[in-house]
Amino acid sequence: MNKSPRSPHMSIFAITMLVALPSLSPAQIAVLISGGFSAIYQELLPQFEKSTGFTVTTARGASQGGGPGGPTTIGAELRQGQPADVVILSREGLAELLTEGRIVTGLDVDLASVPLGVGVRSGTPRPDNSTVNAFKQTLLRAKSIGIQSTSATYLKTKVFPQLGIADALAAKLSGAGAAEVASGGVEMAVLPVSEILPVQGVDLVATIPADLQFVQVFAAAVVKSTKNPEASKRLIEFLASEKA
Repeated sequence: MNKSPRSPHMSIFAITMLVALPSLSPAQIAVLISGGFSAIYQELLPQFEKSTGFTVTTARGASQGGGPGGPTTIGAELRQGQPADVVILSREGLAELLTEGRIVTGLDVDLASVPLGVGVRSGTPRPDNSTVNAFKQTLLRAKSIGIQSTSATYLKTKVFPQLGIADALAAKLSGAGAAEVASGGVEMAVLPVSEILPVQGVDLVATIPADLQFVQVFAAAVVKSTKNPEASKRLIEFLASEKA
């Protein structure tokens, strides 16, 4: 049986339809996150990816500049062209990004509030931080102290000058985090407790005295240059949900 020749018009139509079809590949979301919310984020992320089919890539950065030798800030990463759809960082760091016009206004959401605490290597003596004076003496006796990001700015500009020990501590400070405490690279660290508790080999001694305390609020926002605004909003909604 002779087959009728294929219509060239049908071929062109079919090709046109294929080109016009939207991509069916799952959305990809790039996140830049600071340490304060990182542990719970990593725990929740598989649930989000499984329920949505989205793929999320994550890079780390500090909310703000902190101790010497600390991690690169999220703002610096964005200025250097690091791709990102969502940022998660302290409110203070987010305010800087809003001022620079890098964030979509009105879509930022608070995720968690975290106080500052003192971490030391597991098995080492726990210093006394029960009063303002005890905390001051603990800082003066320490050989090295890790501070980072927004909390480092607060400690260096508010707490240490208030205690009259800014000059005495200057040579002891570094941008080390809890991992360096665990490895013995630094004697102690003053960080958000959410950066101390998840790290094996580090003990949370206590939160710092109430009269000196600084409770950081970590928030998520959509980056203005995102190519996936709806997917980005869904991730933030999930992280801020009652389920999460």
